[in-house]
Amino acid sequence: MTSQAKKFDLCVIGAGPGGYVAAIRAAQLGLKVGIVEANHLGGICLNWGCIPTKALLKSAEVNHLLHNLDGFGFSAEKVKFDFAKIVERSRAVSTRLTGGIAGLMKKNKIEVIDGFAKFLDSKKISVVKTSDSGSPYLGGSSGRVSAAMGVDEIQIEATYFIIATGARARVIPGMEPDAENIWTYREAMVPKELPKSLIVVGSGAIGSEFASFYRNMGSEVTLVEMAENILPVEDEEISKIARKSFEKQGIKIYTSAALKSLKKGKGEVTATVEINGKTEELKAEKVIMAVGIVANIENIGLEKTKVKSDKGRIIANGYLETADANIFAIGDVVGAPWLAHKASHEGTIAAEKIASKLGKYDAKKIHPIKIENIPGCTYCMPQIASVGITEKKAKELGKKVKIGRFPYMANGKAIAAGETEGLIKVIFDEKTGELLGAHLIGAEVTEMIQGYVIAKQAELTEEDLMHTIFAHPTMSEMMHEAVLDAYGKVIHF
Repeated sequence: MTSQAKKFDLCVIGAGPGGYVAAIRAAQLGLKVGIVEANHLGGICLNWGCIPTKALLKSAEVNHLLHNLDGFGFSAEKVKFDFAKIVERSRAVSTRLTGGIAGLMKKNKIEVIDGFAKFLDSKKISVVKTSDSGSPYLGGSSGRVSAAMGVDEIQIEATYFIIATGARARVIPGMEPDAENIWTYREAMVPKELPKSLIVVGSGAIGSEFASFYRNMGSEVTLVEMAENILPVEDEEISKIARKSFEKQGIKIYTSAALKSLKKGKGEVTATVEINGKTEELKAEKVIMAVGIVANIENIGLEKTKVKSDKGRIIANGYLETADANIFAIGDVVGAPWLAHKASHEGTIAAEKIASKLGKYDAKKIHPIKIENIPGCTYCMPQIASVGITEKKAKELGKKVKIGRFPYMANGKAIAAGETEGLIKVIFDEKTGELLGAHLIGAEVTEMIQGYVIAKQAELTEEDLMHTIFAHPTMSEMMHEAVLDAYGKVIHF
């Protein structure tokens, strides 16, 4: 086994949407940057998350449309699909973007080191190349090639490190995924064929998106959620609208339901679920476990540093600094919300903070991230998007609020597009006019939410939004009307 040594101003561990953005921003500011990745550039988001799932959901949307053409004056016979090609397209989209990340690394003169990193101390790591099975977080024994196989070890010294190792699917003891009957999001994205039936455990963004995809492709879907409402982090009113829509599509939903066990049989899985004190057995070909994620902080040598962790996540301040002056942490490893765009923004903050410490950036220009200004999007059918706090949370905080609503069925563009299911809801502080939260469900809300995000970031009031002119005819007009409704000025409803 041979050894190599490299030195950088900054070494980023993990090349997901947080890590690669941090690396690029640091390189832009003149730092010598290296980035270590155990699996694929782009991380979970580009390879097994955000991007490939959206490709699958687009196919499901097309399938849904092809089976509902009458309302548009069309008809089609013998509509069919090739499920293998749908999965193949999803993987091709992922591959294309991963290649793009490689190009960005080269463009910004960032050295990419393949392998699994482990701290030796606060300023040094060792990197050992991984096997085809990848990181130890993704299954297999260790996911690493042994020294006996002649794999080189690289030691890297850096003035600063950023930990961006991401997260993996949470596994419940006794209900471990087996790739055949019990799936995580990874298996659910590359099935060999469309299952006739499946149970999705967990109705957060991941669970709801897969439930929506498989139902719109023709599978019988049952959604099991422990909380009182599906999509439990969303505003309760939006969650209830989503449930009504899901059930209309044929998805069976069980809430306040605790999964007790999974029993694998020949060609099916039996889930034992406790609902309001009563036990039921649910059967399906496959089960998708979407019960949260776990940060990847084990086996990376944190014990050799001063980095502190709590409840499975690394503790970092608003500038992503850890308890070790040389080490920053970003993305899923520092906690919720577990979103790619949050990780990317944190990557920029960390890179700029490090550059400022090296005298290459003005520290006064760096601002800590505001969690309440981070949008969340779920790409199920109908789409769901939100920013800020819910109505329930606002009232818990003792806020006096003004709430505005506008339904899709009253919007001209939505009617013309055949998308009349949905609602825009806004929450304002009655005293200050501050936009506290916006909660949307319906077609294209994942694109529209950014208008409210900008309003929150810029600290606009209801007056600013009222005086903003929205183009007609657009669905975004509903955003204006909802604001007007909060103050008794709504025009078209």
